[in-house]
Amino acid sequence: MDIRSFGLTDRIFGEIDKAIKVLSVAARSSRQTPAAPEQQTLQETERRKSARLMRVNHSGEVAAQALYQGQALTARDPQVGAAMQHAAAEETDHLAWCEQRLQELNGRTSALNPLWYAGSFAIGALAGVLGDRTSLGFVAETERQVESHLREHLERLAPADNRSRAILEQMTHDEIQHGAQAASLGGKELPFALRTAMRLTSKIMTRASYWL
Repeated sequence: MDIRSFGLTDRIFGEIDKAIKVLSVAARSSRQTPAAPEQQTLQETERRKSARLMRVNHSGEVAAQALYQGQALTARDPQVGAAMQHAAAEETDHLAWCEQRLQELNGRTSALNPLWYAGSFAIGALAGVLGDRTSLGFVAETERQVESHLREHLERLAPADNRSRAILEQMTHDEIQHGAQAASLGGKELPFALRTAMRLTSKIMTRASYWL
């Protein structure tokens, strides 16, 4: 059912429910984890580093959930809204995979996730209000930056951490597809200043989540 058939109050409560589920309920993936079945023993320093990197990626997926939900809520074209919802579903898989891997590494999720969710939802909703082409351009640019971020993490992982590596490789593949889809639907190139602001914001989030 189209979200526009619901009243404003229903939609607000619906978004609150989604936020609670993302932040407090264990995510369930529709796809099997791509994590490699074989895992070499990690040194303690390697385990801690992998846990911190996967915590950053988990926070990124929390933000992605909020971003897509905000954009879907304010999308004008039903096709664009449906594309956002589909991307959000795949990001749920990523969220579940990162959460599972964090547990395996005896890591924890970021204490700042509620802040990342609220901020990303607001940004997504604003992008949608500015128009579908701007919103789609925002997705395309976000996914380009996420792809770069994931490739950096792949280089930083210990060679022995096969399970985390396999997860990040599949996530990279999915993010490339999301960006390509957004561009194919008519996403427009964002101004340089906005792209730079997005990179700076991403750096703040990743560094904070790495430690907190």
